Amino acid sequence: MSVMSGRRSVVAAGALALLVTGCSSTEEPEVEQVATTFEDPTGDARERCGLLVPTALEQLEQDAGAACEDAIGDLPLEGGDVARVEVWGGDAQVRLDGDTVFLTKTSTGWRVAAALCSPRPEGPYDCGVEGS
Repeated sequence: MSVMSGRRSVVAAGALALLVTGCSSTEEPEVEQVATTFEDPTGDARERCGLLVPTALEQLEQDAGAACEDAIGDLPLEGGDVARVEVWGGDAQVRLDGDTVFLTKTSTGWRVAAALCSPRPEGPYDCGVEGS
């Protein structure tokens, strides 16, 4: 490989990394807003339930034996300040002081796919609210 071709590869790789980083950073404010709105215990229950993906909404209602609007206030959502936001294409993770929330991008915007999540050393996160 020539020096010029090696430089082009490095420049192309750098441009791609910048493009990917730039794309995800434009999504971060919306992702953060959805996660913090969902976690806000003083927020409107109907709005918070509307932020769940359909499978997570169904699972929450099934586990609670009640409509989401009646059950969401009983969830031990701790929320807190946002510590970190990561976006990977159509998926995202928001780490808050008291919770980790996973989101997915849908045709209607970012929605919560899992919440009340704690990391497990032996595998994926253990989540209290999640869709399959």
